[in-house]
Amino acid sequence: MPAPMPVYLPWLMTAGFGWLYYRRIRRHFGWQPWRPVRNVVRIVLLSVLGLLLAWGAMYMRHAAPGMMLGAVAGIALGLFGLKHTGFSARDGRPGYTPNPWIGGMLSVVLVGRLAWRWYSGAFSQGMMSGGGNVSPLTMGLVAALLSYGLVQAVGLGLRLRRAVV
Repeated sequence: MPAPMPVYLPWLMTAGFGWLYYRRIRRHFGWQPWRPVRNVVRIVLLSVLGLLLAWGAMYMRHAAPGMMLGAVAGIALGLFGLKHTGFSARDGRPGYTPNPWIGGMLSVVLVGRLAWRWYSGAFSQGMMSGGGNVSPLTMGLVAALLSYGLVQAVGLGLRLRRAVV
């Protein structure tokens, strides 16, 4: 017989996800120092997640068009965001000032969509019950956020590597 889940576990998970998301959104504001190792880790992680999402699209055929449109929109927003990113050095360290509106709005829209799905009971009905509960809109937003982050990370790496070398 499995052990019962502690009553406080959902609250701890919600607080943990909230803290992680706060840190993510905070990175969209103000000057950010360039950390090459963190950038490479981000590129690898986002690439793996993107490949897993593309692989999952084969099994969620009704959500695949939404994922594809979201990925294309994320790439376009990433390129647009790179054009509006300022690059400068402080105390001899290269860095950048990201456009806060694009990444911040993508993050807020995804959180809002997930909150709406949670409020409407989509997660309580069994998330992976044949994949029928997967929303094309939500998966499109996930694809947009992943592709936006990947384009940003690769673009920042290329641009700031030229500034350092």
